[in-house]
Amino acid sequence: MAVMKTVSYTADQVAVLLGKCGGMSHLLQAHALLLKSGLARCPRLQFKLLTLAALRSWGSLHHARSLFDAAPSPAIPHLCDPMIRAYSRSIAPLGAVPVYNLMCRSRIPPSAFTFPFLLKACARAASQAGDAEGAGLSSLALALARKGSEIHCRILRLGFQSDALVRNSLMSMYSHCGHIHDARNLFDETSEKTVVSWNVMLAAYHRVGDHDATDRLFHSMPEKNVASWNSMITRYVHSGDIAAANRVFLQMPQKDAISWNSMIAGYVRVKSYGRALELFKQMRASNVKPTELTIVSVLGACAETGVLDQGQEMHFYLNNNGYRIEGFVGNALLDMYAKCGSLKMAKQLFDTMGLKHVTCWNAMIMALAVHGHSEEALELFASMESQTSHGGAKPNRITFLGVLIACSHKGLLKEGQAFFKRMIEEYKIEPNIKHYGCMVDLLSRCGLVEEAYQMTEQMPIKANVVLWKTILSACRVYGNVELAERAFKELAKLGSPSDAECVLMSNIYAEAERWADVGRLRTGMIGCSISKLPGCSKIELI
Repeated sequence: MAVMKTVSYTADQVAVLLGKCGGMSHLLQAHALLLKSGLARCPRLQFKLLTLAALRSWGSLHHARSLFDAAPSPAIPHLCDPMIRAYSRSIAPLGAVPVYNLMCRSRIPPSAFTFPFLLKACARAASQAGDAEGAGLSSLALALARKGSEIHCRILRLGFQSDALVRNSLMSMYSHCGHIHDARNLFDETSEKTVVSWNVMLAAYHRVGDHDATDRLFHSMPEKNVASWNSMITRYVHSGDIAAANRVFLQMPQKDAISWNSMIAGYVRVKSYGRALELFKQMRASNVKPTELTIVSVLGACAETGVLDQGQEMHFYLNNNGYRIEGFVGNALLDMYAKCGSLKMAKQLFDTMGLKHVTCWNAMIMALAVHGHSEEALELFASMESQTSHGGAKPNRITFLGVLIACSHKGLLKEGQAFFKRMIEEYKIEPNIKHYGCMVDLLSRCGLVEEAYQMTEQMPIKANVVLWKTILSACRVYGNVELAERAFKELAKLGSPSDAECVLMSNIYAEAERWADVGRLRTGMIGCSISKLPGCSKIELI
């Protein structure tokens, strides 16, 4: 009878294996080996295992947190700093605060790195809260500012205030929480300002939109590094002055990936997509390695210009260089394939993505809807809803826009009305002009032109040209001259009717054999110097 031998490993041998891990699968195998060898409670190996899971690009914060929660009390002091650091750079930076609170309750003394990463986490969480709220400070940002002040007091008590990294982190935290004056006071109180201190303050003024203060501070800097120049590029890009941003870019003695990213994103922002793609080629020629932000901007340019070949090249680049195609990179790639009409590739990519953000679902639903695959779009929405109850992404206003477009394209009146009602009553989403536009289009396609007109009249938002033109077009299809005249008058109230709208109304009169009205309208077109412009098409050669 064969006897199986159990191979035992020493702590040093397991440490060597952990050092050779190149991915989560390797790390999980090493973790299993650690458990089998009875070394799960070795503090050195616990620290190594958690640090790899938390901080490596291929790691898993979820797995790191499970290791942290399962760790025995004696190991906790060594594991707090890597957990705070991991949260500070994750999509959930707020998770660092409970770890810090645990340190305080357990009387675990902070290290020189605890406060910088903790303050960075607070700053990023405040920034996310501000983005979610839009204009103004959210209640979360205000709460984080109070927490930041509490941390500041503890820093003073423990004597960390002289540490340059801690002071710069405090300045950044205060500025992200909207306390620009507190950030400036810290800056002014700093006797030996480093170039990083200046850059933090530059970014702070830029963040609150004080361009004059940004310019004054930049020109008074005794020394500028790449980050200083990058702050000015970002300042001009965000204000829409791409020419000024380009002048700063060309003056830079040295450029890094952020410099190129800012300019490429800036050109995408002003819809100069060809220039963005050209700049990306220059970046590659300069041997500057693209980052995920570069990839996202370039994919956005490819999506808007329909340059599928270049988009596919970016996909190959991501695969060949070990990028994880998920998150905002995965969403950008999916959006590119969808907008370029490659639904097969978009669906393949969607199916292979693990964690799907709401933007990922939206891109796929919208792509299917716009390209006429209404049933598939609605099936995908149903799948999304089924996963919402299990912690998946929750549909938002963009999701419902895709759903309503799908219903409109297919003429699914009852379904569209039901989804519109559910959006308002179940999901508490207030419809915007685009949602109403879909419903008006759906009613018009189904021949319910009077109902479409009533919705346009009764909705709480003022109807725009698109909605009235939709009704006008439907009136021609269904021969409703009286309603067409009312819609045409509403168009006139929004400004002089365009040539296309006048021609459309003229055709409605002609099909009703109301020739006097045709003559009157065309005489008015001549008097207003309205003429039909010839169409043209263009392509951009990259």
